[in-house]
Amino acid sequence: MPEAAFDSGGAKAALVVVSGILLLEAAALAALVVWLVIDLLALEPASYATAIALLVLVVIALVWVGAVAIASLRRAPWSRAAAIVWQVLQLSIAVGAFQGLFARPDVGWLLLVPAVTVIGLLLWPPVRLAFARGDGAASEPDDE
Repeated sequence: MPEAAFDSGGAKAALVVVSGILLLEAAALAALVVWLVIDLLALEPASYATAIALLVLVVIALVWVGAVAIASLRRAPWSRAAAIVWQVLQLSIAVGAFQGLFARPDVGWLLLVPAVTVIGLLLWPPVRLAFARGDGAASEPDDE
């Protein structure tokens, strides 16, 4: 793909949107961790083991999404695949939020829209190319 295709404003804007959404998702996970800790300290859960396990899982997700968000700012090649995996997990939670006795379509839409947006942008060829070249490797001349 020609360099001019990547340098278009659309690809740069897409990279900013992807990184921005990932950072917002990390911030939402951080808020969820705070909320779960407050709930654990203020309320008596039906099962402490389950409450602590949920808290640990959300902390792990926060660390992972935070690392992916920071790596996406640097356009690390591995961050593209990790972001897609996270968005697919988010899609599955969104689908579950639309169904069942305790369905929450509002939560489903809040999870579905960013997930579809990020997946679509990460699969767009100019963005895919930007992540494939890593930290400016394509812009440096070869020594050969």
